Amino acid sequence: MMEGLLELKGMRFHAFHGCLPQERVDGGEYVVDFSVKLDVERAVDSDELGDTLDYSKVYAVVREQMEIPSDLIENVAGRVAAAIRAAFPQLPPFTLKLTKLAPPVGGVCEGASITLVG
Repeated sequence: MMEGLLELKGMRFHAFHGCLPQERVDGGEYVVDFSVKLDVERAVDSDELGDTLDYSKVYAVVREQMEIPSDLIENVAGRVAAAIRAAFPQLPPFTLKLTKLAPPVGGVCEGASITLVG
């Protein structure tokens, strides 16, 4: 078996999550990172998309969930993770990190993140 770490890094979205009314009007910038360890031996040998995870389909699932407003980043991340799991039930445990850039905290903050593993 040859194991590989497949990652989708820096998926950026303008979305309308947050508890403050203005966040639902103006929206904000979000970054989603996804990673999963896979057996890539067949894909390495075959050069066939069907022998690995089609990450464009993972991106489509993430994008779809990011379009649904939520108050909390925990809820958004949980929905994204559940949707990925539903779309790809054969996946081993994966990591999903969602970051809200420049969150409204009353000061300088690069981002607020939640990382889910499972």
